[in-house]
Amino acid sequence: MNIIVVGIGKVGYTVAEQLSQEMHDVTVIDTDEDAVNDTLQDIDVIGVIGNGAVSKTLLDAGVDECDLLIALTNSDELNILSCLLAKQLGAGSTIARVRNPEYSNDLRLIKDSLGLTIAVNPEKEAADEILRILKFPTARNVNIFGHGKVDLLSFSANKRCNLCNKAIKDSFSKIKTKALVCAIERGDEIFIPSGDFVIQENDTVAVLTPEKTAPEFFSQIGFRTTHMKDIMIIGGGKIAVYLAKNLNHLNVNATIVEKDLDTALKLSYELPHINVIHGDGTNHSLLLEEGLKKSDAFCCLTGIDEENIVLSLFAKSVNPAVKTITKVNHTLFREVIKTLDIDSVVYPKFTTASIILKHVRSKTARDGEGDVENLTRIINNKVEAIEFQVSPDSALVNCAIQNLTLKPNILLGTITRGDTVIIPSGADVLMPGDSVVVVTSTERLSSLDDILE
Repeated sequence: MNIIVVGIGKVGYTVAEQLSQEMHDVTVIDTDEDAVNDTLQDIDVIGVIGNGAVSKTLLDAGVDECDLLIALTNSDELNILSCLLAKQLGAGSTIARVRNPEYSNDLRLIKDSLGLTIAVNPEKEAADEILRILKFPTARNVNIFGHGKVDLLSFSANKRCNLCNKAIKDSFSKIKTKALVCAIERGDEIFIPSGDFVIQENDTVAVLTPEKTAPEFFSQIGFRTTHMKDIMIIGGGKIAVYLAKNLNHLNVNATIVEKDLDTALKLSYELPHINVIHGDGTNHSLLLEEGLKKSDAFCCLTGIDEENIVLSLFAKSVNPAVKTITKVNHTLFREVIKTLDIDSVVYPKFTTASIILKHVRSKTARDGEGDVENLTRIINNKVEAIEFQVSPDSALVNCAIQNLTLKPNILLGTITRGDTVIIPSGADVLMPGDSVVVVTSTERLSSLDDILE
């Protein structure tokens, strides 16, 4: 596909990089000449210096021949205008980043009126991810598939986990809850495991389970499941606002600590059910005074990665039982963070990239009729979980799974058929209309049939 990315900030760069890696023709636009030149040195793209909301700049970038324009600047209004112009100038489809919480209720109207394919909001997506983690505090990360009927959870196999030092097929024979281990990270290695694989202590394990069964599953493998009652949030930015608006559904006590007085005052009016504190989140005495020692969860959502990481480590030192959730923007810290005592890390730009990649994969599937329903990257962004809808003409229809020859490092995870979630055995068959979750550590799949040798 011929794709234009407007805005080369953290999110724009990540999206351009991943699209380039998937062999698409990518052109980047930005007013910052240094940002464009640095991007050209790092990844295989074409660069245009200019305003992506000006028709001349868009035409210079080839908008009249592009299949997709993605506007990811820091200005919602510029993104919307860029997409509107691009459609008028001949772009096939458009995606805009719209971040302002004030626009959240009007996103559908904006999208329909302007002909946007997707209106993506990284901050809201990150808040939704954090909310899912708070619902399943034992998990490091949580993703939803099968139209909400399947949970994909990753967790660290510590000494309490009774899955350790046993073959998966043996340990799971004693578990009553339906679940499937679909990926494992051990050090720098990634495994798509068979039943003979032996989980070791400190492995990161990803599991697919039917909805609402995760607490029972974690209990059966030796983890204590708890309900979050007291939550402390450091930083009152957009993610915190989206998160706080949904926390009242969890029946929790939440506190936001915000350094800027004007922002704190605004939050106190906008979020009457939240305890808003004007103060510096790096002030340890303030955190202790506001109840860090009794908090069940500690969410670091400031705009400074280093601050979020250090505060999470401090929270663990004061309250070892607290669930720490840390927002990180730069990927340079990923390998270091793996070695630290931080429970969950949220990367908003990866969430955004996954949403866009899902759309692109679907558009590039056979005959232009994509069957990609969902896509996310898990286990430190090294494994893809992709949900496909089974089309009537798929080569997999009515074939027993045991008779299929799959490519290496691919696992056929769950089958959602109506309201039923199936953890497949070799005798199960796929039917048209099924939703299937496929997990892979090597392939970039655009179609379900791509899993076959």
